[in-house]
Amino acid sequence: MKNLKKISFLVLLMAFVISCTTMKNNANSAVSGKVESIESGKDGYTAKINTDTKEVYFATISIVNVGGPQNYKQLKIGDVVSLKGEIWKTDDENHIKVTQIVSVK
Repeated sequence: MKNLKKISFLVLLMAFVISCTTMKNNANSAVSGKVESIESGKDGYTAKINTDTKEVYFATISIVNVGGPQNYKQLKIGDVVSLKGEIWKTDDENHIKVTQIVSVK
């Protein structure tokens, strides 16, 4: 019984470490592509980005998340952008909370 508790504890610990590592890796990921649409929001906007590999990302961009007004840019439809931030996925959508606008062309 003691061995079962130890093994269960180790499995839970390993699962926790792996999940934390996975979240860390997504915290500073990059997305590049063309802006297809823009939806204004309360504190910023969401841009729909199509990548070269035909993936679609919904990029949430706000003044607070990019570090202040000096780092904030209003993207336009047709811009080719490179963004960094925290990526997460729902069942059928990819999202990125933008922390850095790397380039806009």
